[in-house]
Amino acid sequence: MRYFAAPDAFRIFLGMKFQAQRLAVTGRLFPDILSGKKTSTIRWRERHIIPGRLTFFNEANHGQTVDVEAVRCTEMPLSEAASFLGRADEWPDQIMLDGMREHYPEIELSSIVQIVEFNASASH
Repeated sequence: MRYFAAPDAFRIFLGMKFQAQRLAVTGRLFPDILSGKKTSTIRWRERHIIPGRLTFFNEANHGQTVDVEAVRCTEMPLSEAASFLGRADEWPDQIMLDGMREHYPEIELSSIVQIVEFNASASH
């Protein structure tokens, strides 16, 4: 498991170039981010996210965005993700795999995913 927690100020101090972080989210899940109900996302083979400002955009309406603060970014096998997020009862392995394959048809339980945990921001 890899854990990333370097804040923006630390990256700037080290002279690293900051690039805006953006991720797409399906239209059906976008309202859950806006309401604060959804506070994490599991990604596979997508842009690597680090803690700091993150903008989600609605795949159904690219003009609809919301800024959040990515607070923890962790990599692990998909098989460990539900337990890590405290949702193992809701997402047994086959349910997790089937749900993730809606977005990533080739994913396996052994695939390394990135879990991005975030806090909602007031700006929509």
